[in-house]
Amino acid sequence: MVKYVIKRLLLMLFTLFIICTICFTLVHLLPDSPVIRGIGVDPNLQIKKNQALGINDPILVQYGRYLTNIFKFGFFGVGTEMYRNRDVLEVLFQKLPYTVIVNLYSILIAIPLGLAFGIYAALKKNRWQDHLISTLVIVFISVPSYVYAFLVQYFLCFKLKLFPLLVASKDDFAFFSWGMFRSMLPAVISLGFGTVAGLVRYTRAELSEVLTSEFMLLARTKGLTKAQATTRHAMKNAMVVILPMIIGEFISIMSGALIIEQIFVIPGVGQLYIQSVGLRDYNFFMADTIFYTFVGLLAGIVIDISYGFIDPRIRMGSRK
Repeated sequence: MVKYVIKRLLLMLFTLFIICTICFTLVHLLPDSPVIRGIGVDPNLQIKKNQALGINDPILVQYGRYLTNIFKFGFFGVGTEMYRNRDVLEVLFQKLPYTVIVNLYSILIAIPLGLAFGIYAALKKNRWQDHLISTLVIVFISVPSYVYAFLVQYFLCFKLKLFPLLVASKDDFAFFSWGMFRSMLPAVISLGFGTVAGLVRYTRAELSEVLTSEFMLLARTKGLTKAQATTRHAMKNAMVVILPMIIGEFISIMSGALIIEQIFVIPGVGQLYIQSVGLRDYNFFMADTIFYTFVGLLAGIVIDISYGFIDPRIRMGSRK
């Protein structure tokens, strides 16, 4: 297991380096950068600014300097077009709690709902309840989360006025206060539809397969009721696949939160990412890219390792 984890970590770092290299190269090859274009700026001042930022240097030189600053000083640069002259990591850490809290609320609400509906659909397999839940799952998975965001904003926030249209700031409420939770609830609901549907689908499929296994028939013949056999044996085996999938759902929610944060004006990392792309702020774009890539790659390792902890019979990295 130790060798397997070390190998995966090295592969993760190598993959992260390749992705960052590609992103850095492509974003610096984009034409009409606001920094280079310099609309409404004195050309002489713009030339001096470009020289100071090192934009006129070859891309390899810029990338080498960028990596040197990261590994030697832990410095990811400062903002050039947004949050000018402010440290990139400082701004990123200020906005990170909003993204984490929204995703945390969403997954905490989605997990019990997804598991409950999935178990119910598996127990009612091929009945009208199962068909109804399966149809709704297809609809919720097919429709993007931002469509739900507009519907939630219109009906719950604008028409019924149950929630505010925009998320409150930390100056108004503490992060884990009721006021902050209430203002985040529309975004949480919008993100939760797809997550609940995904959990229902996986739980139903896995539990349905386990319920038809031979060991379940043996458990019933030993005198266990259907409820006892399901809770003691079926759910335990089904969770080997379901629990790691929950970790993957958390990561997929974070990627979907990019657009949701824009719709509900959540001052999180996702909104910062989209703004950096539009304004061509290279330092913020690269920092956000590294953050999302690192989280995604690390989640893959955690998911693989979790199989061994959930079921000791699984040996990661074994050749047999």
